[in-house]
Amino acid sequence: MIRLTESLGMKETDPYLKKFEWFETESRRPAWLFPLRKSGIARFAEIGFPTPRDEDWRFTNVAPIANLPFKPVLKPSVESLDAEGIAKSTFGRLEAARLVFVDGHYVEELSAPGRLPPSVVVGSLADALGGEFAALEKNLGRWAPDETGPFAALNMAFFQDGAFILVPPGQVLETPVHLLFISTAKETGATSHPRNLILAGAGSRATVLESYASLEDAPGFTNAVTELALEEGAVVEHCKFQNEDVNAFHIAALNVRLGPKSNLVSHSIATGARLSRNNIRVCLAGAGAECVLNGLYLTRADQLADHHMVVEHAAPHCASHEYYNGILEGRSKGVFHGRILVRPDAQKTDAKQTNKNLLLSEEATVDTKPQLEIYADDVKCTHGATVGQLSEESIFYLRSRGLAAETARRMLIHAFAGEIIERIRHKPAREELDRLIWDRLEANPHVAEKK
Repeated sequence: MIRLTESLGMKETDPYLKKFEWFETESRRPAWLFPLRKSGIARFAEIGFPTPRDEDWRFTNVAPIANLPFKPVLKPSVESLDAEGIAKSTFGRLEAARLVFVDGHYVEELSAPGRLPPSVVVGSLADALGGEFAALEKNLGRWAPDETGPFAALNMAFFQDGAFILVPPGQVLETPVHLLFISTAKETGATSHPRNLILAGAGSRATVLESYASLEDAPGFTNAVTELALEEGAVVEHCKFQNEDVNAFHIAALNVRLGPKSNLVSHSIATGARLSRNNIRVCLAGAGAECVLNGLYLTRADQLADHHMVVEHAAPHCASHEYYNGILEGRSKGVFHGRILVRPDAQKTDAKQTNKNLLLSEEATVDTKPQLEIYADDVKCTHGATVGQLSEESIFYLRSRGLAAETARRMLIHAFAGEIIERIRHKPAREELDRLIWDRLEANPHVAEKK
């Protein structure tokens, strides 16, 4: 058993360590997985919850999460869910291979994986761990950064289920895979730790939609990890939409490894949760790899949305582009920390990073920190960040063309959000999110409000 709390003085970790003592006796299969679980809880016991004294968490205080009672949901509650309810969720009516997870557990009767090529695997990670998939042992938990953060470590220790997607070499999935995660938390501290593993073989193509929603308004906690590995020439579009209740807490990690000449387009749309953070780590490990990371966060009231990313160029002739826009109102807060890391062997790197923020109220704030860390000499890297309100010159220009001030403001704000949404390649998903974001903005009184 692991009992490090007393010596390290980390009293907030006690409930987690005690719960792991029980979990240790219940989740020993397969044998190769349990050392990873023990490593995860040991890592969490070592570092505990981050504080604003930690540089990577300087602008995001997770004390509200640390103070929650730890109540992992061991069994899903599906009484209030049915097929029509699933259809009403975001992406619920799109043609897709759909896996539904309730409180972090796969629910077969609500899912519709559809007909897939025999060689493609789309299903429950827990079920796959009970089978014989050599790719699981080779890849699960292998693509996180060397110094795993506390929340990813907790996920490794406590995850029970999630999605396992395996697309063999050369296989093309014509329809997207939709992973729908629903929280039914009715009590404070109810916690789920979903974990997804997505493997794209050489020359394969796939689209994965990942969405999170809540049915209740209790302050529950979702702590998710998605691992994504692309082999040579693979092309994947990944779109995550987080729209949990404004009382909920959401921490997520996306760890990606790109092989030679592979291509990833990933989108993060965050509109929900009282506090949300997306930790994104992409390693361009093969020559000629490319990635585009897009993000849009809409916050109101006291919400906080944080995107923290590291894009590591470890091979030559790779390109990465990050575009993140935030629209904030009320007393809400946005955080963006973007770091481009170029290793010595990554010559001919082409990297660009942009973060733009639009404040719709005097009380909204943004902390943005774009960074470049370059150890190669033949590269093209740029970064930039802006924070401000609508340009009076732009409003004047539109008014001079005969538009009312209210219409001009609405057009500019919708266009600001549209910069990100329009980059989603999968047309049905793009159109649905465009309508959803449009409606969300139209319901905001600050959109048409004259400043």
